[in-house]
Amino acid sequence: MDNLNLINTFAEFKELKNIDKSTMIGVLEDVFRHLLIKTYETDENFDVIINPEKGDLEIWRNRTVMEDGAVENPNQQISLSDAKKIDPTYEVGEEVADEIKLESFGRRAVLSLRQNLASRILDLEKASLYAKYSEKVGEIVTGEVYQVWKKEVLVLDDEDNELILPKSEQIPSDFFRKGDTIRAIVSKVEMRNNTPVIVLSRTAPEFLERLFELEVPEIFDGLITIKKIVRIPGERAKVAVESYDERIDPVGACVGMKGSRIYSIVKELKNENIDVVNWTNNTQLLIQRALNPAKISSINIDEEKKTAAVYLKPSEVSLAIGKGGLNIRLASMLTGYDIDVYREVEEEDVALDDFADEIDQWIIDALKGIGCDTAKSVLELPIDELAKRTDLEEETVKEVVDILKSEFE
Repeated sequence: MDNLNLINTFAEFKELKNIDKSTMIGVLEDVFRHLLIKTYETDENFDVIINPEKGDLEIWRNRTVMEDGAVENPNQQISLSDAKKIDPTYEVGEEVADEIKLESFGRRAVLSLRQNLASRILDLEKASLYAKYSEKVGEIVTGEVYQVWKKEVLVLDDEDNELILPKSEQIPSDFFRKGDTIRAIVSKVEMRNNTPVIVLSRTAPEFLERLFELEVPEIFDGLITIKKIVRIPGERAKVAVESYDERIDPVGACVGMKGSRIYSIVKELKNENIDVVNWTNNTQLLIQRALNPAKISSINIDEEKKTAAVYLKPSEVSLAIGKGGLNIRLASMLTGYDIDVYREVEEEDVALDDFADEIDQWIIDALKGIGCDTAKSVLELPIDELAKRTDLEEETVKEVVDILKSEFE
C-alpha cells in the first residue's frame, strides 16, 4: 500500500463543502501524528507535509547520526554506517531526514487511520453545517424538494445539505412534489444525536417579512419599517408599516401600482390575504386601522386590562369580525388588545326600561304590552291611538311622550 493509494481518497477532500483548506490540513496532520505517536511513541522528530490540492502527503523522520554501536533510540538516532547508506557525506552529530512510507505502518494501522480520518471529517462537516445555518436563522433559503413524507418534507439546498420542512411549518394549502423548488426561512438549527437538523418554516411571520424585503425596495433600503406582522397562515395577515420620510406612502409602496408588489407575495403564500396598515402609537387609531375595512363609531379602551370595546353600526359588525372571526383575531394580535365588538344602539331606539326613574313601571308595562318597548316605537304612534290601545288616560300618554321627546332634544 503506497502513499498514492491512500492519498487518492484524500484528493476529494478539497471538494468537501463547508471545510476550509487550513482546517482540513490541520485535521489531516493531526490524524497522521496520532498514528506516529501510536507507532513510535512520539511525533516530535517527524515532519508531516500535506498538499491537499495535489493529494500529496509526505512523512519525514529526523534522526541524529551516532557512532556505530552508540544508538540507544533507533527512532531518534541512526548509526553512522546506516546514515552513509543514505548519503556518504553524513558525519556524526548531523541530522538525517528519511521518508517514511505508509506501507511501513502496516495494513491494519492504515485502515484504522482511514476510519479515524473519515470520522473527523464527518464531524467537521457537521460542525461547519451547524455554524453556517445558525447564521442564517430568519433568512430565506431556496431548495429542491427531495422527499415528501406525511409529517415533513425533505429539502436539499444547492450544496445537497438536507433541510426539514415540518407539516406544522407548512401553509395548510401547501402541496409539494419531488423536484419542486421551495422557498422558506430557516426557523431553527439544533443538534440531534450529534447531527445538525435545519428546520424550515413557511408559516412564521418572519417569512412574510423577508418576502416584503425582497419585493419592496423601500423596506430593504430602510425607508419603510415593518413594525409588526401577524398571520393566520394561508388565510389572512396584517402588516403594520411606518415611514420616517413624509414623502413616502408606506402602504402604497408596499402594495404597489395596482397591487403589483403584493401580488407575488400573496401568490407565494397560497393566496393569503394581506392587509397593510399604517402604524401609529395612538392606540385608538391603531385599533381603528387594524379593524379595516369596518368603520368604527366609537372605542372605549381599558389600558390596565388591555381591552377595547368597539362600537359599530350593525351593518359594520360582520366586516369587523371577518370571515371565521379572522379580522378581529388578527386585529387583537396586531394591537395587543382584546377587542370586543358591540352593535351601536341608535339614539331613536332607547329602551323604555331606561326611563323607569321618570315613568311608572305599570305605564311602561302597558306600552310594552302593545309591542312598544323602545322610545322610537312609542313616538311613532299618535297619542289618541296609544291611549286607545293601552287603555291609558290621554293626559298620561301626553306626559310620557313629552318625557321621551325631551330625551332626544
